[in-house]
Amino acid sequence: MSDPTPRMSLLPANSSPLEKALDIGFGVLLDRIAPPFPELMNPAATPLAFLPYLAADRGVSEWNAEAVELEKRLTVGLAWPTARQAGTRQALENAAKGLRLMPEVRAWYEQTPPGTPYSFSVRAFTDQPYSEEIDARLDRRLADAKSERDSVSVSVGLSAFGRHVIGATTVCGELATVYPIVIEGLEASGEVFLAAGLYTVETSTIYPQGA
Repeated sequence: MSDPTPRMSLLPANSSPLEKALDIGFGVLLDRIAPPFPELMNPAATPLAFLPYLAADRGVSEWNAEAVELEKRLTVGLAWPTARQAGTRQALENAAKGLRLMPEVRAWYEQTPPGTPYSFSVRAFTDQPYSEEIDARLDRRLADAKSERDSVSVSVGLSAFGRHVIGATTVCGELATVYPIVIEGLEASGEVFLAAGLYTVETSTIYPQGA
């Protein structure tokens, strides 16, 4: 039986029939495997189980096997840009973004008043639960992203988004005003609604006219 799909062989001309048969058989098996590239090397498309190996290939030093999938893909995807731009503002931003944080980075000359030369201020916001473990991981990532001469000060705040309602009502001549709760360090943005209501009751009694 001849091979229906002729293919190039690297076997020498004096190969035995067994060697030729094995070459053809393994060739058919390999042709059945769909090539995994380029998806395999794409952090956004690679299988979840392959992410740790891709992280090692890209030199990721701060890795948490228990992190959610989104964080792992962000970390791997930002690994090379962070390494290429180490010591810059962009590298520090990437280091924080890998942990799903929203960073604001300011160099010492952009601060009011100016800060210590060769220092950065990193102010990050998060809408996810924050812990001492994440704080320590952020410090390690920022240490890898900055240059040796630079120093970094970090502050993290809670960012909340939603609808804010302020209402006022008047009942029986008493005015009650409802104010939103103000929490120090809480930044919130969204639509603002104002409402006011007036409630009064009047009673009229009509008596019949006497004769």
